[in-house]
Amino acid sequence: MKNFIIGNINDPEFKRSILNNLGWLIIVPTLSTFFGLVIANLADRIWWGSIAKSIIFMPMAISFVGAGVIWKFIYEYRGPENTQIGLLNAIIVSLGYEPQAWLTIPIWNNVFLMVIMIWIQTGLALVIFSAALRSIPKEMIEASRIDGASELKIFFSIIIPYLEQTILVIWTLITIIVLRIFDIIFAMTNGEWQTGVLANLMYDWMSVSYTHLRAHETEADLVCRLLLEK
Repeated sequence: MKNFIIGNINDPEFKRSILNNLGWLIIVPTLSTFFGLVIANLADRIWWGSIAKSIIFMPMAISFVGAGVIWKFIYEYRGPENTQIGLLNAIIVSLGYEPQAWLTIPIWNNVFLMVIMIWIQTGLALVIFSAALRSIPKEMIEASRIDGASELKIFFSIIIPYLEQTILVIWTLITIIVLRIFDIIFAMTNGEWQTGVLANLMYDWMSVSYTHLRAHETEADLVCRLLLEK
């Protein structure tokens, strides 16, 4: 058991999975919370804000696997000689650049996968912030505008401090969701090209262990049959 633990800790794949997990835990909750707050604040200022909120919240109704399949078509790469059906590569080619296999580029492929989770979780943050923003006294905002405060200053000096607890709750909630990340990576890359996280690595370990176990069971069955025939 000791050798097993030490061997796995020293495994480069294990170390890379830890780093990938840390990246997901830092980037995704932070950006999802930030985008949700900014969009919620801006959406309340326009007449079609409710429509915008509904559209942004829609990805929350999609499973992680479903979202992975959708974005796989966006990142799809068919080779430089073939017609590109991936949205991102189609745009790149139309601008005169060479298409790229986005999900095979180390480091950047992790960022492209995080974009999917940010796309999903921003809707969650948006809905909660939209409700929280209504609790801010309008008199405070109006008084600040009368005193000559800019909208940017109001956002950072009044709105963010007032919603400090809400921001912490949303950030924590999204962090917990990100801790369970597996489906998107499994559907998009299956943990290849240095994109695996701990969940993918454990899945691979369990698959290998199960394969070996089944092989031993088959050998045992064969021996038993030979003994029974004798």
